[in-house]
Amino acid sequence: MSKLLQISHLNKSFDGITALDDFSCEVGENEILGLIGPNGAGKSTLFNVVTGFLNPENGNVKFDNKELLSLQSHSIVNLGISRTFQDLRLIRQLTVLDNMLLSFQNNVGENLLNVFGTPSKINLFEKENIKRSLELLEYAGIEDKKNDLAGSLSYGQQKLLRVMCCLAADPKILLLDEPIAGVNPEMRNKILKIISELPSKGKSIVLIDHDMDFIRGICNRIIFMDAGKKISEGTPGEVLNNPRVIEAYLE
Repeated sequence: MSKLLQISHLNKSFDGITALDDFSCEVGENEILGLIGPNGAGKSTLFNVVTGFLNPENGNVKFDNKELLSLQSHSIVNLGISRTFQDLRLIRQLTVLDNMLLSFQNNVGENLLNVFGTPSKINLFEKENIKRSLELLEYAGIEDKKNDLAGSLSYGQQKLLRVMCCLAADPKILLLDEPIAGVNPEMRNKILKIISELPSKGKSIVLIDHDMDFIRGICNRIIFMDAGKKISEGTPGEVLNNPRVIEAYLE
């Protein structure tokens, strides 16, 4: 399996507290990797380093053989990495459709030369983005909410919308931070189905979650982290039955 994301020997501390301790891992093409561990294990810190929100003390991150640590977060998104956050980061005062449209990368309307020189090109791209947004919303089962304010959606629908906004950026890899936390069983199953189908669409996923049934049912591999270190890695069966994991987290 070709390696899409390569993380090597990352170290990160906050005021003397170690968040990442010589952490290394790889993510292959079209796979779902789960990150589990107690709160404070370093999982979200890892996402923040990979996506350019934090700089590590040392280590390397390569995506598609490109070094990421020298890049700004928007450049990393343009390369093909999208992520969610625990706080969702939707623009609640805008409609569902507008939130989707803002998620597309490299919009031609962002270039002033296009604005003044080729307005017809902008109109064409806008129509294509609207069409793609509606297709994604239909796939998610919330197309009827397209004109509703994002802030009016239920919490589960907002979580689902955040995942679809990530897909609008057409990433090669999605980093999903607790995508089903706090949602009802029906929405949980809907999000699970969408995520499970992404590898067949050429996407890789790294997800953080505390729901072990969800992790067990959807992931190809799992990494268990604690105090910034990789404690165990393998198939769901191997990791979740590891005595060190059971002792540290699952009991």
